[in-house]
Amino acid sequence: MSFWDHLEEFRWTIIRVIIAVLVFSVVGFIIIPKIFDAIIMAPRSSDFITYRFFEKAGEIFPFLPDFSADTFSVRMLNINMTTQFMTYISTSLMFGVLCTIPYILYEVWKFISPALYENEAKGVKTAFGFGGVMFLIGCLVGYFIVFPLIFRFLITFELSDSIENSISLDSYMNNFYTLILIMGLVFELPLVFWLLSKLGLVYRSFFRKFRRHAIVGSLLAAALITPSGDPFSLFVVTIPIYMLWEISAFIVQKDPPEEEEEEEDENLPALFE
Repeated sequence: MSFWDHLEEFRWTIIRVIIAVLVFSVVGFIIIPKIFDAIIMAPRSSDFITYRFFEKAGEIFPFLPDFSADTFSVRMLNINMTTQFMTYISTSLMFGVLCTIPYILYEVWKFISPALYENEAKGVKTAFGFGGVMFLIGCLVGYFIVFPLIFRFLITFELSDSIENSISLDSYMNNFYTLILIMGLVFELPLVFWLLSKLGLVYRSFFRKFRRHAIVGSLLAAALITPSGDPFSLFVVTIPIYMLWEISAFIVQKDPPEEEEEEEDENLPALFE
C-alpha cells in the first residue's frame, strides 16, 4: 500500500471508532438516568458496598476505622444552571468511550497488524489485551477503593462544627472521573515495564535490586493519591500499587546469560624460532 492508501485506511479507522463511540453514547444517554444514582452517586451513601465491607471487617479487626455510620449521606448541590445537563452529556460520552475501548483496541490492532512479523504481531496482540484488562482493573480499584476512601474522608472532615459539609455536582464529578482515570493509567505500569523489557532495557534483576525503593515509592504514591493521613487508607491504597511492581517483575524477561569470555589460544605461533 502507498502512503496515501495507508492514510485513507487510517481515516476510515478513525471514522469507524467515532461512529462506535457515538452509538454507545446514545445508549448511555438512554440508560444513564437509570444508573446514575445506583452507580455514580453510590459512594455518597452509607449503603455503598465498600463501606459495608469495611464495616463487617471492623467487627473482626477492631483497629480498623469506623465505617458503621448508617446516617452517612452527602447532600449534593447544583449551583450552576447548566451543570446537570452538561453532566448528563459528559457521562453519556464517558460511557460511550469506556464501552468502545475493546473495539478501539481491535481497530488499532487491525490497522497495524499487516506491518508486523508473525512474532511481533503475537506480542503486540498480547500487549493490547493485557493493557485493556489492566486498565479496567485499575478503574475498578479506583471506583471501589480509592475514590470512596478519599471522598468519605474529605466529606467528613470538619474544620469547625459551624460549617455544614455539602458538595457541588461538578466538584464531585470532576474528582470521580479524575481518580478513576488516574488509577486506570497507574495500572498500565506492568505494560510499560513489559515493553521496556522487550526493548532490552529492563530485566528481573532490576526489580530485585530496587524492591525496597518500590515499597517506599508505593507509600509515597499512595500518600499523594489519598489526602487522609490515617494508616488504614495508606495501607489499602499502597497494596495494589505495590502489587503492580511484583506483577511487572513476573512478566518481564529474565536476565540474559552472561557472555562467555573467549578462551585464549594456548598454542600461540612462535614469534621466534
